[in-house]
Amino acid sequence: MKNIIKIALAGNPNSGKTTLFNILTGSNQSVGNWPGVTVEKKEGMLKGNKGVIITDLPGIYSLSPYSLEEVVARNYLVNERPDAILNVIDGTSLERSLYLTTQLVELGIPVVIAVNMSDVIKKNGDTIDIPGLESELGVKIAEISALKETGIEDAAEKAISAANGKNSIPRHSFRGSVEHALAHIEEAALHDMPLERQRWYAIKLFERDTRVSDLLNIPRDKLSHIESDISRCEKELDDDAESIIINERYSYIESLLEKYYIKAKKGPSISEKIDRVVTNRFLALPIFALVMFIVYYVSVTTVGTLLTDFTSETVFGEWISPFLEKSLTSAGVSNFLVLLIVDGIIGGVGAVLSFVPQMMILFMFLAFLESCGYMSRIAFIMDRIFRRFGLSGKSFIPMLVGTGCTVPGIMATRTIENLRDRRMTIMTTPFMPCGAKLPVIALIAGAMFGGAWWLAPSAYFLGLLIVGISGIILKKTKMFEGEPAAFVLELPDYRLPSVSNILRSMWERSFSFIKKAGSVILIASVGIWFLSQFGFEKGTFGLVSMEDSLLASLGGGLAKVFAPLGWGDWKASVATLNGLVAKENIVSTFGVLYGEDYKTALIAAYTPLSAFSFLVFNLLCAPCVAAIGATRREMSDWKWTLFAVSYQTAIAYSVSLLVYQYGMFFAGETNKYGFIAAVVLSVIFLYMLLRPGKRKVVL
Repeated sequence: MKNIIKIALAGNPNSGKTTLFNILTGSNQSVGNWPGVTVEKKEGMLKGNKGVIITDLPGIYSLSPYSLEEVVARNYLVNERPDAILNVIDGTSLERSLYLTTQLVELGIPVVIAVNMSDVIKKNGDTIDIPGLESELGVKIAEISALKETGIEDAAEKAISAANGKNSIPRHSFRGSVEHALAHIEEAALHDMPLERQRWYAIKLFERDTRVSDLLNIPRDKLSHIESDISRCEKELDDDAESIIINERYSYIESLLEKYYIKAKKGPSISEKIDRVVTNRFLALPIFALVMFIVYYVSVTTVGTLLTDFTSETVFGEWISPFLEKSLTSAGVSNFLVLLIVDGIIGGVGAVLSFVPQMMILFMFLAFLESCGYMSRIAFIMDRIFRRFGLSGKSFIPMLVGTGCTVPGIMATRTIENLRDRRMTIMTTPFMPCGAKLPVIALIAGAMFGGAWWLAPSAYFLGLLIVGISGIILKKTKMFEGEPAAFVLELPDYRLPSVSNILRSMWERSFSFIKKAGSVILIASVGIWFLSQFGFEKGTFGLVSMEDSLLASLGGGLAKVFAPLGWGDWKASVATLNGLVAKENIVSTFGVLYGEDYKTALIAAYTPLSAFSFLVFNLLCAPCVAAIGATRREMSDWKWTLFAVSYQTAIAYSVSLLVYQYGMFFAGETNKYGFIAAVVLSVIFLYMLLRPGKRKVVL
């Protein structure tokens, strides 16, 4: 028996693979990136068995090197060769799932299939002939339900048993002419290779996979001989080599399903019936708008506000701050240190942590929408809209991810093959309000608009609007011209998510936010407090009033830049600058500079219009430092990164200027120069939107 057993977990996206991984490993997980790439790598020890390491491969549909995830998964399986592969397949979508399975078994690595959602299959009255399918594929099969956590131990035991057994020889075969060509390839170039590995390499050579031919370093004369076999087969079947293999796989899968899968119901499934409504040409967008309105309305305006007010006013305002101030004073701590802790640390960090309940509710909603399958429908729905703006549904997926955090949203753009589309998506994804911007939205909504129901949802749809406008403008430039990439998406069946998965996802995202409050935001809050307490007075450096502090001097210079936007105040300018470190710092800065009752102070300092202009700018401007770093990694070029940040900031400034100046105009308080600037900007925007481009854009 092997000392350390390595089992790779492979499967399609939405197959239940991640849920199974979490169950198998529990808390024994480590998360990082695959060497040299930003695709997330998860590993963990099997619960109760420290001798088994499970590696969760990225969700993929095939081992063809089209996306970065597929390259990562293939390189790991081919180069690292784990002891066994636990292939998680969606039992309700066998045809799609088995396409990857046919490729995995060709690797010659022992494979165990975990048929997920076996409970749903039985509920539908369908039957899978497990022994027959095992015999045909030459693998062991376990029926599981990741949602109900049944059959998990059986799958793990079979995977361990397979890892301790012999390497498997692929059993399935294609039609005669294809098999004839594969046999010639094996004989010509692969005869020195272990028998169980020959078939996978032969198929890849047949498909003219240059990565494999370069890896094997096959001589030119042998490649020429192989090419003649491939060309002969292509001529006989009147198709290209890659398409021939794809068709052969699906033909083989169809024969398997005919023999071993008995479907009870012939009519439309429940998911298909629901999709007739939620993906309807006319109802899809109103339903999507209603869903996102409910998400933000509940998270920010109603339940979230009640919890946040209690946390801010009672927990921090009446309990923690007075208790700490009294205790520290009684202990003889200096007044300077008391102010640092109460006003600097609690005032800043506490202001941000007050919004954790709202964020937890938002993350809970997002986790539910992702797990139930509706997020995939949103991408499908938005594809029709985004294509009118020069983007595809593939671009909307990173934006969906970005509503939790911009960093993974930017990283998710790697699934977009077209370089132009990927760059444009990276540039526009930060326009969507991430979780870190939620406290800013909630602060402005609660303090300046009395918790108005429309403000939080409008922030989300403003982001979408700016993404659309950017798509039209950028696609008419030489850098981004061209048709958007095709978007193919197989919609998973709707399913009721498990409470544990939703809570786990909510907690992971929320805890990440809390950790940031205990590190980045804490340091920034202390720094802001110190800078607001010290300065030069009569040529001497020391404690000064806040208005004479170093921070006021720095903010005063910035305030002139933001004056046309309606918030030419040094405190708002400093908060915006600090927001580049982390967007939550905007709230913590107000908490430090205005004190415990910062919401009341904001009402006195700003008008609703100037506050809304401030919100618009901070929603759309350059993201936090971490997101800028992610942009640099994905762009692989500092020039493109600086261009992206400059574009985002320019758009934010322009839109904020238009909001404030036109708002003042309709209020009858026009500033002549500001209004002229707004009119000029409007003309520029209209020209860039309406001017003819090389590709036709449907408005």
